[in-house]
Order: sequence, then structure tokens, then C-alpha cells
Amino acid sequence: MLQKKTDSAGPAVTRPRRAWPLLVGAALTTPLVLLAGPATADSSEARVTSAAECPSSGSLCLYAGTTFTGERFAVSSSGPGGVCVSLVDHGWGGRAQSAINTHSGHAAMFANDDCRGEPYPVPGNSSLGSFGSFTPKSVWVPAG
Repeated sequence: MLQKKTDSAGPAVTRPRRAWPLLVGAALTTPLVLLAGPATADSSEARVTSAAECPSSGSLCLYAGTTFTGERFAVSSSGPGGVCVSLVDHGWGGRAQSAINTHSGHAAMFANDDCRGEPYPVPGNSSLGSFGSFTPKSVWVPAG
């Protein structure tokens, strides 16, 4: 897509228009994100989850503790393509320490907030009990 820009001091200049901001905006409106809060005695909605409570298919579940303990953050793509999800925007930047991928396709975690840079892979139908010193700030999940 081309966009014409005119300047009063010179002729019209044709520049390529960037479509990626529109695509990113559309992709960010399609993810399904679920968050379970900390355990409390008087709240049935907020609770600590176990590995067995990760949705059985098509999700990437991140846990605040190693070996799938602590709070859980589950994300999946409800659109036709994969989606990048900012963990920072959801209050999970640098919090995840373990993961379960119940999707058959590979997911990826990134040290940056925009799914750029070197991916930290989470193979399909697998789990990672600890990320070591890696602290994810965004994740990419495949289409459901």
C-alpha cells in the first residue's frame, strides 16, 4: 500500500505505507487470555492452580513458580493465525518461571515485550519445569 505525502517546498513523494501496525492491532484483539489469581480462603475465583488444571488442548500455561506451581496465566489464539501476547501488559512481565504447552504446535517466549529477538521455544505437547535465568516478557502462541 502506498501513501502520497506532499510538502509545500517540493513535489509529491510516494512512500510505502506500513501495514504491520494494523496487523499487530488486529492480532492483539483476538487472543483469549485467562488468568487465575492467588489462593485465598474466601474466594472461589482466585486460586493457585496445578499442572493438571492447564486446559487440555491449544493453550500455553505459564506458572509463577518452577515445576508448575503458583499463579497460572493461560493464553491461546482464537484467530486463524498465531498471536503475540505481551506479558507486561497483563502484569506477567518477568514473572513466569515454568510452562506447559498443550497445543500440538510450538509456542515461543521472548525476552522483549514485542515477540522480537531470539525465541525461547516451548515445543508442542511439552512442559518446561524451569526457565533458569530467562525471564519472558512476551509469548507467541500458534493458532488453535
